Amino acid sequence: MAYELNSKLQSLKPYQAVQGNYRIRLDANESFRLPPPELVSRIEEAISAVPFNRYPDPYAAELCRAFADYYNVSPENVVAGNGSDELISIICGTFLMKGERMMTLSPDFSMYHFYSSINEAECVEFRKNEDFTVDIDKVIAAIREKHIRLVIFSNPCNPTSKGIVRADIRKLVKSVEALVVLDEAYMDFWDQSMLGEVDDFDNLIILRTCSKAFGMAAIRLGFAVSNQKLIRAIKAVKSPYNVNALTQTIGSIVFQQKNWVQASIHKIVASKSALSEMLKYVEEQNPEKLQVYDGVTNFVLLKVSRGKEVYDSLLQKGISVRFFREGNYLRVTAGTMEENREFVSALKESL
Repeated sequence: MAYELNSKLQSLKPYQAVQGNYRIRLDANESFRLPPPELVSRIEEAISAVPFNRYPDPYAAELCRAFADYYNVSPENVVAGNGSDELISIICGTFLMKGERMMTLSPDFSMYHFYSSINEAECVEFRKNEDFTVDIDKVIAAIREKHIRLVIFSNPCNPTSKGIVRADIRKLVKSVEALVVLDEAYMDFWDQSMLGEVDDFDNLIILRTCSKAFGMAAIRLGFAVSNQKLIRAIKAVKSPYNVNALTQTIGSIVFQQKNWVQASIHKIVASKSALSEMLKYVEEQNPEKLQVYDGVTNFVLLKVSRGKEVYDSLLQKGISVRFFREGNYLRVTAGTMEENREFVSALKESL
């Protein structure tokens, strides 16, 4: 008899990232900034001293201290992960029992729903307003009505680029018994973080990443920040050596480069603002074909008529962006100023 996949695996398909070599990559919300030569030299020297025959520190203590120092939080409130994705998977698998309900705010990062299904938790989608804003009172009511045990969403949001202000987040966390998992992957580009308040709540976990503002997507490094009770629980269920020694070494060094990181963030924000302004000018010329959304991240969301055709046309021009078939949306990462100009020019032709 042939082996049969179980029901939760039969319909799954691999995550569809943009494949191929394109001269301009604006599809993954990565940083266009590379570390300066002196930082690269320091990283290379540190890597050469790594004992490759030994397992890494299971708790990444030095790395967590460097993260905590950068963000002015306690190291005891921090746990490191192999990217935020690993931590999302751990949290969904640990804090939910089979059959319990979690909630996402849709549209949002697609992997939240994926990890809930793998862990056999029912996922309830709360639809945002037409303009992608969120009514916190309605979210609170839905959590209570549907007996949600865990709610997870990105703030600022991927892919909408919209943010929920700190006062509304506080109101949500205080008003529900559910665990609130706040993915702040893009918060380095905004000023409404809840990192400094994790000890004030018993039901809040915040996720952070090095893949956006820090320009370290290649090393796959993420963090969870929470009160010590929840952090101990995550440490108890994560893999013993989940963050490899090379990533720990590089991450510890990068977090010490505060001036360089802050300069990078400034340049990324300036690039995104410039890209948004150029796109709004195109929108004025093509109001029936293009809608540009304001946001607080390192990318811009566009609603485009004939979105798939425009997306394919851009690929043919060597430019990759992210296409969302539902609603004909394009998500465009801010690149260098030259990349932004080339993209806008190609978009005008494609429209």
